[in-house]
Amino acid sequence: MALSSPTHAQTRAQCEQQYTARSGQPGKDVMWVATIDQLVTAMLRAAKVTNADRVIDLGSGDGKIPIAAAKQFGAQALGIEYEPSLVLLAECYARAERVTHKVRFEQADIFATDFSDATVLTLYLSPTINLKLRPTILNMRPGTRVVSNTFDMGDWQPDRLIESEIGNTRAFLWIVPAKVNGAWTFTDRAHRSSFKLTLEQRFQVVRSTPASATNWGVRGGRVDGTSIELALVDANGKELALKGRIANGKIEAQGYVGEKEL
Repeated sequence: MALSSPTHAQTRAQCEQQYTARSGQPGKDVMWVATIDQLVTAMLRAAKVTNADRVIDLGSGDGKIPIAAAKQFGAQALGIEYEPSLVLLAECYARAERVTHKVRFEQADIFATDFSDATVLTLYLSPTINLKLRPTILNMRPGTRVVSNTFDMGDWQPDRLIESEIGNTRAFLWIVPAKVNGAWTFTDRAHRSSFKLTLEQRFQVVRSTPASATNWGVRGGRVDGTSIELALVDANGKELALKGRIANGKIEAQGYVGEKEL
C-alpha cells in the first residue's frame, strides 16, 4: 500500500533528518544494505534501461534504484518495500530529486505482490529469497531483464556478470527465456519439406539430443528472451544452423517456420 506523506519538495539532508534509516537494519526477509551508486548505474546500464521501460525493484530500501532509473534513464519505476520507514524515506528522496511523476513506492510484501508487468526487475535480497522467487521470475514475459545485486539464482546461470568500477561489488543479469521445451515440426516457407525435432530446455540453454530416423538432432542452442539459435544435424550428418524469434507458439526462422506439437 502507498503511505501518506508530505508532498512538498525537500532536500536529501532534510529527508535524512526526518526519516531515520540505517544501512544494515533488519527487515522482514533480509536486512537493508544500501547499494553503492556506481553499481546501481552499472546494473541499469547492463539491463539497457530506457524511457520505454518499467523498472520494478523488489526490496527497494531507500529507493536508490527506482530513483536512478527515472532520473538517469527516464524510466517509469516502482519500488516495493516492506518496512514503512524506508518507504517514507524513499518517497522523500523522490521528492527531493523531483522524480515523483515517474517513481512510485509501495509498502508491501514482495511475495504477495504482482510484479509481472516489469520490463526490468532489480533485486538485492539473498540466495534463499532469489531461489524462492525464481519460479515466478521464469514465468514473467520473455525478454524481461533481471538484475540481482551480489546474489545469484542457483543453477540458472547469468547471461552477464556486472562489476562496478569501485569496490569489490558485482551483480548478475538474466534475460527471461521463452519456453521452447517439447516436440516441434519445422516446415520450409515454400511448404515443400519439413522435419521434426525435440528441444530440451534448461533455462536459456537448449541441450543436445541425438538424431534419429524421424527426428533431427540438436547439437546445442540458446534462447535469449524471444530469440533462439539452434545447431541441428540429421541422421546422415547434414548440419543446419537456425536463428529465429519465438512468438505465438511458433519459431520464425530464416527459411523455416517451426510449430510446437500439442
